[in-house]
Amino acid sequence: MKRTEINKSIDDAIAFFAKMNFALPAWSRWTPEEWATKGDECREICETRIGWDVTDFGSGDFKSVGRTIFTLRNGNSLKSDLYPKSYAHKAMYMLEDQRSPIHYHKSKREDICCAGGGVVAIRLWQAAEDNSLMDKPFNVAIDGIRRLVTPGEELYLEPGQSVCVNPRTYHQFYALKGRGTCLTVEVSSTCNDLTDNFWYKKQERFPPIEEDEPRRYVLCSEYSQG
Repeated sequence: MKRTEINKSIDDAIAFFAKMNFALPAWSRWTPEEWATKGDECREICETRIGWDVTDFGSGDFKSVGRTIFTLRNGNSLKSDLYPKSYAHKAMYMLEDQRSPIHYHKSKREDICCAGGGVVAIRLWQAAEDNSLMDKPFNVAIDGIRRLVTPGEELYLEPGQSVCVNPRTYHQFYALKGRGTCLTVEVSSTCNDLTDNFWYKKQERFPPIEEDEPRRYVLCSEYSQG
């Protein structure tokens, strides 16, 4: 993944969130130089890994497989006495047909919400004991209304709609092609992207970055680097 892609995607996300009237905290715009002046007062940001997260999952094709995420709040189960929040909250800037790899979470339960812009398409499968994709229909809740879905069926979320994705449910979601960029919000139990992502096919959650230009933002995976 190239730093040029990361810088541009965050620039574009900030502009799009503003267009959607979705406000980010002031520190979302801090430069690396500003971060370098901060101390223990920002410990929670760093240890719960909130903030910017841009990845192509090791695909080398960010426009097709990638995510631009800003995590606004999160707990940290490994440091529960300090950060006892049992919830997380993310905002995603999703380009048309820019997909996440198929994956599930063993612990996290999440609501995927189309908060504005285009239409979110999502496909779901239950995970079998051997982690294969089950082929039996199952129930999901869309806006609290139970619905029987076929494994891999493409579901559509218009702005204001959401779907609950339970643990051990494979999912892949993206902004529907031809309907525009999406502001997608994820409300979930505590998120741990280091230990709770299980891929249908091998992926790299935090791929190496090619420093082809200076960084303008600090990613949540870079706090320990200063």
